[in-house]
Amino acid sequence: MGCTRRTACLVWGVFLLAESARCQHAKKDNVPRLKLSYKEMYESNNIITFHGLINSSSYHTFLLDEERSRLFVGAKDHIFSFNLVNIKEYQKIVWPVSHTRRDECQWAGKDILKECANFVKVLKAYNQTHLYVCGTGAFHPVCTYIEVGGHPEDNIFKLEDSHFENGRGKSPYDPKLLTASLLIDPRFISAHLIPESDNPEDDKIYFFFRENAIDGEHSGKATHARIGQICKNDFGGHRSLVNKWTTFLKARLICSVPGPNGIDTHFDELQDVFLMNSKDPKTPIIYGVFTTSSNIFKGSAVCMYSMTDVRRVFLGPYAHRDGPNYQWVPYQGRVPYPRPGTCPSKTFGGFDSTKDLPDEVITFARSHPAMYNPVFPINNRPIMIKTDLDYQFTQIVVDRVDAEDGQYDVMFIGTDIGTVLKVVSIPKETWHDLEEVLLEEMTVFREPTAISAMKISTKQQQLYIGSAAGVSQLPLHRCDVYGKACAECCLARDPYCAWDGASCSRYFPTAKRRTRRQDIRNGDPLTHCSDLQHHDNPSGHGLEEKIIYGVENSSTFLECSPKSQRALVYWQFQKQNDDRKEEIKVDDRLIRTEQGLLLRSLQRKDSGIYFCHAVEHGFMQTLLKVTLEIIDTEHLEELLHKEEEGDTSKIKEASNSMTPSQKVWYRDFMQLINHPNLNTMDEFCEQVWKRDRKQRRQRPANAQVNTNKWKHLQENKKGRNRRTHEFERAPRSV
Repeated sequence: MGCTRRTACLVWGVFLLAESARCQHAKKDNVPRLKLSYKEMYESNNIITFHGLINSSSYHTFLLDEERSRLFVGAKDHIFSFNLVNIKEYQKIVWPVSHTRRDECQWAGKDILKECANFVKVLKAYNQTHLYVCGTGAFHPVCTYIEVGGHPEDNIFKLEDSHFENGRGKSPYDPKLLTASLLIDPRFISAHLIPESDNPEDDKIYFFFRENAIDGEHSGKATHARIGQICKNDFGGHRSLVNKWTTFLKARLICSVPGPNGIDTHFDELQDVFLMNSKDPKTPIIYGVFTTSSNIFKGSAVCMYSMTDVRRVFLGPYAHRDGPNYQWVPYQGRVPYPRPGTCPSKTFGGFDSTKDLPDEVITFARSHPAMYNPVFPINNRPIMIKTDLDYQFTQIVVDRVDAEDGQYDVMFIGTDIGTVLKVVSIPKETWHDLEEVLLEEMTVFREPTAISAMKISTKQQQLYIGSAAGVSQLPLHRCDVYGKACAECCLARDPYCAWDGASCSRYFPTAKRRTRRQDIRNGDPLTHCSDLQHHDNPSGHGLEEKIIYGVENSSTFLECSPKSQRALVYWQFQKQNDDRKEEIKVDDRLIRTEQGLLLRSLQRKDSGIYFCHAVEHGFMQTLLKVTLEIIDTEHLEELLHKEEEGDTSKIKEASNSMTPSQKVWYRDFMQLINHPNLNTMDEFCEQVWKRDRKQRRQRPANAQVNTNKWKHLQENKKGRNRRTHEFERAPRSV
C-alpha cells in the first residue's frame, strides 16, 4: 500500500475547491468563450514561434510584404526576413554599431545592453527593389537601404553598406521611443496617407500620437490622445516656417465612458491605431486602442472613428486663447484665405506650393495649430471596455469577414502580458448598437511579455505578433477547437466558421451547401441545428459516463468543467430505480464550484446518478453522467479491521454483504480525512511510508495482493485527473 504527495494533494484540493463556490453565478458575459494556453496552442499545431536570438531582442518594427510573402522585422542589431507561410524559415542581416560608438555610449552613462546598440525603428518600402531602414545607432541615428530584388523568386536580402545616411530626424535617438520627435514630449503611434479627393495634390498624411495636455486644457498634468494632419506636398513656407510644416493641425481624440453627473471616464493613453479600409479609400474606419493614465483606475478600451467626423473637426473652429483667464475658446475672428490646413492644389485656391501661401496664412497657422472641438467616437462611446484586470491593451489589427448574415469586423487585440483577444462586434437591434463578443483569449508566447507589434495577412489568413522576446504566428481561425457538433459550432459565433454538415470548418461565401449552419447575430443552435441533433442529447452519443465511489461521512468531488467559459453549469440528481430528475439545491453540504460539485459528509441517500449540463445562450447540453455509490462506514471499518488482523475468513464474510463494485480500499483516504492527531499531510504520508516499509519486510509474499488492492483506486484517480490529459481528449460533443 502506498501514498504520494499527489494523493494527499488531490484530497486536500477537494476542500479548497469549496472556496470558489461563490463564483459559480458570476456574470460571464465579459469573459472569453475559450481560453487557450501557450501549451494548448503549441500542442494543437496552432502556433509557430521564433524565440529570438541570444544576441538580439526588441522585435518591434514590422513590414508586411504580401507580394513577396515575407515579413520584415527590425530588432536589436538585426533585420529579419520571415517566410509568411512559416516564420521558422527566415533570413537575417546583422547590423550592429561600431565598437567606438558602443564605447562612447557606455561612457555617457547609458546601458550597454538596453541602449548602446542599433535598434531598428524605421523599416519601409522604398521602391520595387529596396527597403529603407533606420536605427538608433547607439544614440547616433543612421539609415541605409536593403536590396530585396524585384521578384519574389530573386531571394535577395542584402544591406547596402555603402550608402549610410545620417538618421537624425528620421529615427529616434532613444530606443524607448518610436519615432523622431517634432512636438513637445509627444509619443507617436502611426501615420497614414489618406486621399482627400480625386486629385492626388490634396492627399493628406494623418498621424496619431499622444502628448501632454496644453496649458489650460486640463488642471494638473494630463495626457491627451491626438490626431494630426499635414499635406503630402507641404514643403514649408517662403519667409516664415521655412523648412517647417505650414499645414499642420491637430485635434484631440476622445475615448470615454459617460458617467454620473456629467463626469466621464477618459481613456487618454493612445496605444495603437488600425485603419480598416472601405470601398471608398477616402473614408476608412479608424480603430484606436486606449488605456487609462490613472494610478487608481486601470482599464483599456477600443474606440471607432469615422473620417467624416475627423474632417468635420478640422473644418471647424480653431482653438484660441482669450478672456481675462487666457482660457481656450473657439476662434471667432476672420480666418485668412486659403483656410490654414488646406493643401496647395488646383482644387482649392490655385496655389502651386506652400511656399506661395500668403504670409497671413502662415502666421495664422503658426499661432493656431489646434482645433477647438475634439473628435468623438462613433456612437460616442467605446465598442469594448476592460477594467480591473491584470493586463492592458497594447496593439490591434482588424479583419473584415464575410458571414452568412453580413460582414463583421473581427478584432485581434494584443496585451501587455503576451495574450491576444479575438473579439467580434455584433449589432443587437441596429448596427449602431453593438455587442462585444469575446471569442478567444490566446497566450502566444511561452513567458509573459508585452505585445509590441501585430500584422495581419488576409492572403495567408495568418496573424503575426512581435514582442521583446520574439515573433509568433497563428491562424486567424481554428474552427475545429469549438467542438464536433453543430450546436457547438453555432454557439461559437465566429464569423470565420460554420457547420458544414460534418464538422465545424472555415466558412466560404461562395460555397452552397444545404447543411451549412451559421448564426453570428444570435448564436441560436435550437433553430439552426434542430434538424441535426436534439438539444438535450437523449441518445447519449458522446456523453461521458463514470462510476465513482464515496465513503459515508467523507467527501467527494464530481468534476465537470465545460469547454466554454461562458456556459453555466446545471446539476440534476436521479435516485436509483427512479426516472425522475431533480435539480440539485446547494447548501452547506452540497457546494457548486467552477470545476464541479463538492459533496461533503456523504450520506447513503446521496447514492444515485448525477447529471452535469452546460447552459449557454438558452441552449442546454449534457456533458457528464456520474453514478455515485456510497460505501457505509460500518462495512468499511469492519473490513479494514479484519484485514489488519489477518482474518481472511471474516474479510470474506464482510465482503459478502457489499456489492462487488464496492470492494474498494479506502483506508488511507479515510485516515487522511478523519485522523485527529495529524496536523499536516507530510506527517500523514510519513506514517504511511513507515507502515508500508514495515509491512513489506513482514509480508513480502503479500506484495501482489497490495498491488491489486490499490489497482482500482489508482485507476479511479487517473480517471478523475482529466485536466492532466486535457490536450489529448477530443472536445465534447453535444
